[in-house]
Amino acid sequence: MADKEKKVKKKKKEEAPAEAAPAPAPAPAETRSSSKGSSKKAKRSGSNVFSMFSQSQVAEFKEGFQLMDHDKDGIISKADLRATFDAVGKLSNEKELDEMINEAPGPINFTQLLGLFGNRMQDSGGTDDDDVVVAAFKSFDEGGTIDSERFRHALMTWGDKFSAKEVDDAFDAMEIDDKGRIDTTALIQLLTAAPEDEGEGEAA
Repeated sequence: MADKEKKVKKKKKEEAPAEAAPAPAPAPAETRSSSKGSSKKAKRSGSNVFSMFSQSQVAEFKEGFQLMDHDKDGIISKADLRATFDAVGKLSNEKELDEMINEAPGPINFTQLLGLFGNRMQDSGGTDDDDVVVAAFKSFDEGGTIDSERFRHALMTWGDKFSAKEVDDAFDAMEIDDKGRIDTTALIQLLTAAPEDEGEGEAA
């Protein structure tokens, strides 16, 4: 009888470590998953510059970057800047080019360029939000329409002045009636991604 009890106790002791042994096994998996989580966080925090812009803005910057990167090596160099200025008919001297290149802490790849634009816009108060655009155009509004000649004069006189051709190109995209009046609401919708249309898209 005593032998049987000893055998049962011995068997229980052998089984206990066997059952306990698998318990610590998940620990390495937890460590792996937590390290994956932290690496994901690190990647996300590294791309904060992209969160400063909308997808359409990033796409526009990308297009601009590709136009400026004349040798297509993914970096904007002084030679690329010079070629860009030459292409638009602006003469630039070595000092100006050096100052522009030295604004970046390293080689100017696309992410670096976005960072430069982001810093510039933060310093100057940010991008034009839709409400700023709406307020600007409403200042020209007279009973739901804008006088196209008055608007043309403003575009060619103040701020980043438009050329006559640029105004003509812009007017081609606008709805102008026979009296030379621009529909204010249609213009605002054209320039601010049409908030009403977005609402309809969500409802549909």
